[in-house]
Amino acid sequence: MPSKITLTDEEWREKLTPEQYAILRQAGTERAFTGKYEKNKAAGEYKCAGCGQPLFESDAKYDSGSGWPSFTSPAAADAVEMHQDQTHGMVRTEVVCSRCEGHLGHVFPDGPGPDGLRYCINSAALDFEPEENPGN
Repeated sequence: MPSKITLTDEEWREKLTPEQYAILRQAGTERAFTGKYEKNKAAGEYKCAGCGQPLFESDAKYDSGSGWPSFTSPAAADAVEMHQDQTHGMVRTEVVCSRCEGHLGHVFPDGPGPDGLRYCINSAALDFEPEENPGN
């Protein structure tokens, strides 16, 4: 399991943009179809914008039509943790980074992958590192 990163609220505010802070530290959500990675089709790795931990690979990304980047599975089983979320009058499963516990989004049981899951993740919670030599 990755070693935990713990920062004070003030340190998180200094490290993150206001949008990243609202999403990662306050469980906010960006508006649908506005995130910078929603339509990204480049090969590479999606990392946590809070701590840099690898979270998702581009080959697990697909266009769900939901308006947020969607993935069939995390890069590693221990990259994310899931918690029950009962906010906004709904019962959902929240996805957080296992290293910094930053809110990433939610997971739903309507995905196309072998497990039938759709990890619906906020672009602002991610940093993308493109593959150096895609296709080689």
